[in-house]
Amino acid sequence: MSANPAALIQAGVEALRRGDARSARASFSEVEHAGGATHQMRLLLAQACAMLNDAPAAHTALDAVLMAEPSNLYALIMRGDLLAKADDPRAAVSWYQAALTQAPRAGRLPADLIAMLRRAEAAVARSGAAFEAHLHRHLADSGVVPTDAGARFTEALEILRGRAPVQLQQPTSFYYPGLAQRAFFGRDEFAWVAGLEAAVPAIRDELEVLLADDTVLTPYVVAEQDRPAKRHALLADPRWSAFHLYRGGLPVRKNVARFPATMAALANVPIPHVAGRSPMVLFSVLRPGTHIPPHHGMINTRLICHLPLIVPPGCHLRVGNDKRVVEPGRMLIFDDTMEHEAWNEGDSTRVVLLFEIWRPDLDEAERTALTALYEAIGAHGGSGEDQAGA
Repeated sequence: MSANPAALIQAGVEALRRGDARSARASFSEVEHAGGATHQMRLLLAQACAMLNDAPAAHTALDAVLMAEPSNLYALIMRGDLLAKADDPRAAVSWYQAALTQAPRAGRLPADLIAMLRRAEAAVARSGAAFEAHLHRHLADSGVVPTDAGARFTEALEILRGRAPVQLQQPTSFYYPGLAQRAFFGRDEFAWVAGLEAAVPAIRDELEVLLADDTVLTPYVVAEQDRPAKRHALLADPRWSAFHLYRGGLPVRKNVARFPATMAALANVPIPHVAGRSPMVLFSVLRPGTHIPPHHGMINTRLICHLPLIVPPGCHLRVGNDKRVVEPGRMLIFDDTMEHEAWNEGDSTRVVLLFEIWRPDLDEAERTALTALYEAIGAHGGSGEDQAGA
């Protein structure tokens, strides 16, 4: 090596500033061949090679950087730039996205790198728009109308476009494998729904008496004795309250006695019976202007049922990627182990009758075995009180 590495690197930097990529490359290559290169210098070597349209050499320099530092933001973006210049936008975007994913963890960034990231972000946005246009044209040319293909296809498109996340069951306590990943189940899938919905006027009459004395309501989310404090925005908050008919598998007798029509209407519903846990039946009371933040239920072997009784305009329930309007008297049945949240943006109180049922995709043998399993868990000390679904 005719000069010391520092002098050669400095000469290469000065050559780049002059726009003399050939001289810069010569200086940096001499240091590389002598074994004195740093990753910062290799980035400059890659820049010089790119300016000379020698993509293979630029890739080789970046390979050395990324081998040792896979999250090097400069190298990731420069690799994307090389592929974009080679007219491979899909490959380029994968590198830009990798850089954008790593950037929040990189701490304070220099101005030049921030500018590069913004340029990468713009390239990703352009690529996404071009991809969407391509999809739209191709589907149209194939005679496919996404909405005609159904809700699942429409949601899949939203996920593919990056507009919605993948939503899966994430129970906080117990996961049972092999069950359908469905946010909502149809009212028409359950023979007992029509009869229960027909009883709404009678249930509402009983409920009106309750709401005249709301001192009997208790906050829905409460701290459990001998358990760590819950981290919940509505902990001990009366804006989300409950009136329990069954709690922990046992009737709250003084409450049940006040709701004979409600209990009669529930007689044919397949509510689980698990000692210490089920039935669970309550009125969920959500005050105006209250938002129940996203959360997950404890077990995925049951479905949560909402029978909306008093519902002002502006009430919604989102489960997974499906956000629905809550309508008076129309049952909502959903898997609460998928992320869900609820809103009352109306000017008066929302009340739903809330209970759980076995999932229909569990056979009798499984239900029997699960009942024994849950009772064994409860007898061993349990896993905390089950506070289900919005």
